Amino acid sequence: MTDKPIHLPDRLALLADLNAAQYLTEGLLTGKEDVPAIGLHKIVEPLPGEEARGALTPVRDLVDDALHEFRDGRPTAADAWLAPRLHATLRLSRREAADRRLWNYLALGVAPDYVVWRHMPEPRKDSEAPKVAATRFRGATYTQAFARLWWAAELFRNGADYGPVVTVCTHQDMLNTALRLDAIDHRPTAQALVRLIDRGTVSTGREINALARAVNASAATLMYDVLAPDTDRDGRPSQEWIAAAEWAPAVPRRALPEGPDEERVPENSVATLVDHFATLFADAPVRGREATDDEA
Repeated sequence: MTDKPIHLPDRLALLADLNAAQYLTEGLLTGKEDVPAIGLHKIVEPLPGEEARGALTPVRDLVDDALHEFRDGRPTAADAWLAPRLHATLRLSRREAADRRLWNYLALGVAPDYVVWRHMPEPRKDSEAPKVAATRFRGATYTQAFARLWWAAELFRNGADYGPVVTVCTHQDMLNTALRLDAIDHRPTAQALVRLIDRGTVSTGREINALARAVNASAATLMYDVLAPDTDRDGRPSQEWIAAAEWAPAVPRRALPEGPDEERVPENSVATLVDHFATLFADAPVRGREATDDEA
């Protein structure tokens, strides 16, 4: 299986898409080869600045702890643990997090062993050897191994509270589907989806996917931000939280960290959308759900 890189510098870096592509070999994707770390680090771009949040060791330590904690269980279980802690360790602005070069570097230069461990499919008797999808190393924010976790934490945290992130990342269908929805950038929408899972209104993967489809379709005709307004966004708490990385300790491993000290999502708006989404879900087609007498 792919091992931890033999060469790790002190700071994170940026790896362009074109340069990343040459390392996505069949050997790496099947977990039979390591990334040639020394060669890779000759073509990366230094991360601008000298802030503490650009240090590589805290990120690699998180990965090592996740591997230790979940090595004997299902790899998917690591998502709910790692997502909030990765977000709180990197402390990026959304603009910075939109730069694919950083995620390329994390996947190939810092933790290719984690990507292979986490995203290697189960072997099948009737097919060729399993391999990791290349998009887990270099891909969109909703598929790339580390970008998807960071953005899940950013979009589903409720102010400083990462609790909703744990709910989302515990349900793989929610994590895989919701990040693709344009409506999820509306905070009351995100929290209403989480609330429906916490209440048990939706629980299975099929139900979560049906709910997501219904919410997305409804968003085409109904403006959620009018029906359920959010507070005016203030960028100062996020900026102050990023600046505090200079003296912040390592994120806790047992308790959840705290995110930016932003206002929580208005409860009235969440409640409004919970009721609306529950109604949508009641009428949504769910594969395998038995029809009621009225529907038959």
